[in-house]
Amino acid sequence: MKVNMLTKQSTQIEEMACFTDLCYKGKVSANSRIKLKDFDTGWAQNENVKFLGKGKIKKIANTLLEQNRRELAKAQELLYANNTYALLVILQGMDAAGKDGIIKHVMSGVNPQGCQVTSFKQPSTRELEHNFLWRQVVALPEKGMIGIFNRSYYEEVLIVKVHRNLLENQNLPAKKYNNAFWKNRYEDIENFEHHLVRNGTVILKFFLHISKDEQEKRFIERLNNPDKYWKFSEADIKERDYWNDYMKAYEDMINNTSTKWAPWCIIPADHKWLARSLVADMMTESILSLGIKLPAVSEQKLQAIKEAKKRLK
Repeated sequence: MKVNMLTKQSTQIEEMACFTDLCYKGKVSANSRIKLKDFDTGWAQNENVKFLGKGKIKKIANTLLEQNRRELAKAQELLYANNTYALLVILQGMDAAGKDGIIKHVMSGVNPQGCQVTSFKQPSTRELEHNFLWRQVVALPEKGMIGIFNRSYYEEVLIVKVHRNLLENQNLPAKKYNNAFWKNRYEDIENFEHHLVRNGTVILKFFLHISKDEQEKRFIERLNNPDKYWKFSEADIKERDYWNDYMKAYEDMINNTSTKWAPWCIIPADHKWLARSLVADMMTESILSLGIKLPAVSEQKLQAIKEAKKRLK
């Protein structure tokens, strides 16, 4: 019996073969000490990209996004049928960085039965009575599923690090929120993710790196468009006052939790078309790289299929 295994289709556009390598240099290796200011938030990631020009890069990105939507749908079906691995996608970023848009545009062709999206807002009273990983544990994707976390347990080393008064609601035994406290949290997250990977969950972690100017532009667009008034939150505007504190918290998070089994990917997010294309490409490749196949069919089942065909005739 022939066993099908998914492979990525070839493309007519020559530059697309190396699109991710060309436009993306943001995969953070373990034990790195990165500075976010060293990572560009726009489309021109290097001199080669600048040479091609924004128009051509955008055309390639949009074409690749369409291709990856189709292939991600096939890969997700294979993942679901194989039922051995799960894919967990973690999206982190400042407000208006494009997390919702990535979910909408990248996942538009995926079968809803094989995908689950969880958005984590302010924790409830019940959730605060558990450890800081509890509410994400119960939302983890099952084998065969793609799970997307729109924000995640990483908020526990981001917003609560910037606003440490929030920790008072967690009834923690430790009342000193010093370097040792945060180091322990990073270590807990590393160990948790290592456990998941060892048990068949592939983890992709994307930090959507948006500039402060671009965030302001997107906020103004919301305020000038009645159809987007529902997205407005006064808290989002207030959080801009803590921009530098958040950038420092993100740097610490990435430097302390980017591992060989779950590295961070810093995605340039000032241009939505580039961010979406890069995320879609990496999601598709991550499933294809598993080398999984459709489940083997036993001789007994093949015989049953043969008999069923006869009866239907």
